[in-house]
Amino acid sequence: MVYIADPVAAGLVASLARPGGNITGLSWGAIELSSKQLELLKETVPRLSTLAVLTRPSQFHRQVVKDVETSARTLGLHLQILEVREPAEFDTAFSTMRRLRADAVLIPGDPMFNLHRTRLAELAAANRLPAMYGQRDNVEAGGLMSYSPSLREAHRLAAAFVDKILKGAKPADLPVEQATKLELVVNLKTAKALGVTIPQTVCGRTT
Repeated sequence: MVYIADPVAAGLVASLARPGGNITGLSWGAIELSSKQLELLKETVPRLSTLAVLTRPSQFHRQVVKDVETSARTLGLHLQILEVREPAEFDTAFSTMRRLRADAVLIPGDPMFNLHRTRLAELAAANRLPAMYGQRDNVEAGGLMSYSPSLREAHRLAAAFVDKILKGAKPADLPVEQATKLELVVNLKTAKALGVTIPQTVCGRTT
């Protein structure tokens, strides 16, 4: 496995140290990144007071919301939690964000959000909402910014697991490793279109 936030909660492994079955690999620990994503978004959009969070009905997203709620209280932000089950609900969700006067939106990593990344970027642009994403692909599709583990580095590390297993190692005996290289990616073209000035302190952390 490569792209899994919490393999223990997902029931894929017994523990990170002792997977105990036929699966091992990399854990992104993406849930813990949510608070940092929020801090970076607040630094980029100083006027941010009301934040929309686009979520899906999953254990991962419920944990993300819990983490974001804690960070929002610290930063004095008001949250709008908007749950969608299918892409057809995107338009309604963004209309609600506009009606409730959201200043920005946080869109966590999710297979459906990644698959429809171009549409999400278009909706964020149409509603003039600065958006923080959980995957780099969303930024390359026109989104404003993302903060996440490096997928390229994760694939490189995953190859080492494949090598060990092909040489006879048992997945149950190979502890799950957590991604250590994080990257902040900013789409400066999108920032200009939204009228958002990226602080130099943020630009200095981009990769």
